[in-house]
This record gives sequence, C-alpha cells and structure tokens, in this order.
Amino acid sequence: MLLIILGLIIFGVTGIVVKNNVALHRFRNIGRLIGVLLIVLGIIFSSIVQINAGEIGIKVLFGSVKKDVLQSGLHFVNPLYEIKKVDVKTQNYTMSGVNDEGGKVGDDAIRVLTSDGLEVTIDLTVLYRVGAIDAPKLYQQTGLDYKDKIVRPITRTKIRDNAVYYQAIELFSTRRDEFQQRIYRSIDEDFKKRGLLLEQLLVRNITLPNSVKASIESKINAEQDAKKMEFVLLKEKQEAERKRVEAQGIADYQRIINTGLTDQQLQYEQIKAMKEIALSQNSKIVVMGKGNSSILISDK
Repeated sequence: MLLIILGLIIFGVTGIVVKNNVALHRFRNIGRLIGVLLIVLGIIFSSIVQINAGEIGIKVLFGSVKKDVLQSGLHFVNPLYEIKKVDVKTQNYTMSGVNDEGGKVGDDAIRVLTSDGLEVTIDLTVLYRVGAIDAPKLYQQTGLDYKDKIVRPITRTKIRDNAVYYQAIELFSTRRDEFQQRIYRSIDEDFKKRGLLLEQLLVRNITLPNSVKASIESKINAEQDAKKMEFVLLKEKQEAERKRVEAQGIADYQRIINTGLTDQQLQYEQIKAMKEIALSQNSKIVVMGKGNSSILISDK
C-alpha cells in the first residue's frame, strides 16, 4: 500500500511540476513511468500475503470483516484488504500465587468461598486456542486482546460460581476431579459462544486455610495411630493364639504319656538308652543292676 501511495504522489507531482516548468518537460515521461511502476509494484506486493504455520488471516475491507479466512500458505488477495493475522496454536493462561509465574505480575491466584464459608486459594492454568472458523466473529466482537477480555474474567468468575457447591476439604481431596470437570464444562460453554476452544483446565494447587490444614493433619495422625494400634492388637492376638496352641500341645503330650506308657515300655526305652551310652567312645563299662537302676563307669 505504501508503494501505491508513493507512486501516485510521484505521478501527480511530476505532472504538476512539468506543467509549470517547461525546462523539466523532458523528465515528464520518466517521472510518470516511475510513478506507474511503483503503483504496479505496490499492487502486486499488496496482493501477495503469506500466512505462517499456526496462523490464519482475517480479511478486513474498510472496517467490514469477511467471514472467510486465509489458511497458512501464500495467497493472492484484493490489495485493498487489510489482513489481520491470528494465532490459532494452543495458548495457555496461568493464574498463580507465585510472583511472575502467571499472566499477571504478582499474586494472581483465585480466592473463592466454599459452601462451609472458608476461603480457598486456587492456582489454575487454562489451555485454549482460537477457533479458525469463528475467528472473524471473535475479531469483530472482541478484538485480538481476548486474553484480558474473555479468558481471564470468565475463568475466574466460573470458578467462584462453582466453588460454592463444595466444602473446602472436598475441593482439596475427595471431589477435586469432580470440581475440575464441572468448571471445565462451564467455561467451555462460554468460550465456544465467543469463538474460543477450551482444550484443558489444570487445577495446579488448592491452598486451604491454616485452621483446616491443622485439622486435616490432626485427623491423619489420629488415623495413623489407630492403624498402628490395630496392628499391635493383631500381633498380640496372634501371639496369644500361638501360646495357647503350644500349651494345648504340651498338655496333649503329657496326657498321652501318662495314659499310654507301661512298665515294659519304660524298661525297653531304658535298655535302648544304655545301649547308646555303651557304644559311646567316652564310656567304658555299663553295669545293669537287678532293679531299675544302673551304674555307668567311665574313664573321666
């Protein structure tokens, strides 16, 4: 467009100057030729548009936004079109309590009130992209600063609106996934109406009040102590059962010995024992008495 304007200026100025100055009449054709050449080059360059990978081009003619878009590649268009390039790759917007980590400088975490009246702080990352088909509508209705006009306010509002259905401890533990899916559906619906596509919603961190943290830690410690006591009681019970079985075995053994052994059996066992002693290298002479006693004579 700049070359076209410059060519028109040279073409017009050449005609005016040559008309008022006869001495420069011989430069008239050269000046006009340069002007025409610049106009032609300007038209050619304005008609060629390159759209990079991951981008689309929105055509604007005198403020009117066309519905069809230019995909990535090289295009020949009306030189009067103003082409607005829009990024359609995945983008992320983070709201975090850590300085310089999120989209805003400083503490940008989302503070919400739960159903039990406690304040919970949430760190969140939104993954989204511009819908190629709806990009003209997005540009016409919102412009290219959709992060501040759509992504940030809608996300923060929907999280606050949905957090009131949960208790603080539920958001932190048992119903965290349910909460994340709920706000995803809510935000996705609003994004689609405005030409944005929500890809993923990442709840990065949920910070509870100190009083709730202390209560949770106390509960966890109590549960661990209870499990430890259960283990000790189970171990003692098993030990008591072992001793009972052992005592029962000893009692059964003694009962069998008392009722099943006769004098002949005892004498036979005594002979066997004396035989083993006689065969021992340390014993020398074994004298069997008439009664139940015996005498062992050894060299030690």
